[in-house]
Amino acid sequence: MAGAAEFDPSRGYRLNPQVALRPEPFGALAYHFGNRKLSFLKVPELVELVRGLDEHASVEDALLDIPADRRAQFRRALASLAATDMIRPR
Repeated sequence: MAGAAEFDPSRGYRLNPQVALRPEPFGALAYHFGNRKLSFLKVPELVELVRGLDEHASVEDALLDIPADRRAQFRRALASLAATDMIRPR
């Protein structure tokens, strides 16, 4: 399994095809059918970011849509999602 230390925001990522996102009032639930992990995406902007990752050349490019003062928070969330194989490099 990929570790958080391996997350590289200069690379392109995408939602793992084995992951389903279920919309919720707080954001979404992400369920990985392969490893059975469940993650709570508690910010609607994070859900949008994760859904659109594959439309960007890199995570840093995708983060340009996020206010600068919140980007570090979103990088940490994406690193956590990469560590649990919810998102993976393209």
